[in-house]
Amino acid sequence: MIKLTDDVLESNKDHPQARWYVIHTYSGHENKVKMNMESLVKNRNMDNLIFDIQVPMEEYVSMRNGKEVVKERKVFPSYVLVKMIMNDESWYLVRNTRGVTGFVGPGSKPVPLSDEEVLSLGVGDKVDYSGLYEVGDVVQVIDGPFKDFMATINEVDEDRGKLTVMISMFGRDTSMELDFRQVKKS
Repeated sequence: MIKLTDDVLESNKDHPQARWYVIHTYSGHENKVKMNMESLVKNRNMDNLIFDIQVPMEEYVSMRNGKEVVKERKVFPSYVLVKMIMNDESWYLVRNTRGVTGFVGPGSKPVPLSDEEVLSLGVGDKVDYSGLYEVGDVVQVIDGPFKDFMATINEVDEDRGKLTVMISMFGRDTSMELDFRQVKKS
């Protein structure tokens, strides 16, 4: 599960021109770059151009002295994600932040992440799934290997955006976990 930090620059974060970009950093400098960039944005009053800076993290379980310990690690070492409106001023600020080696993209032209990439990375605005699905609802699978199958919801996990459903295959009911985005109400 990807966990993002809560240090989000709030003003104008829903601006229609704002897109997510990937920035390459020196190895191990991701959090320093994030802090430096947030400081520069604040000091130069550029929160109308740069809205969110993220270092995606994930939790994992490690064994230490025979005990399970939950730790965090960077999902994409040497990369930072930035939601911004691209212009000369914002490009210059990001490109000249200490620890940044450049934007991801061909040559000097940064390429924004697609909407699908943003969703898969989990950095987009969180979707409110509360009350969307209930136990007993019948849904149609719209993505994945069971596309076009009908399923009955057994369990709803709104926090994770996951459903436990029963799909009838070969005359038997099979339980599986699906993402909310993989189904639609029938």
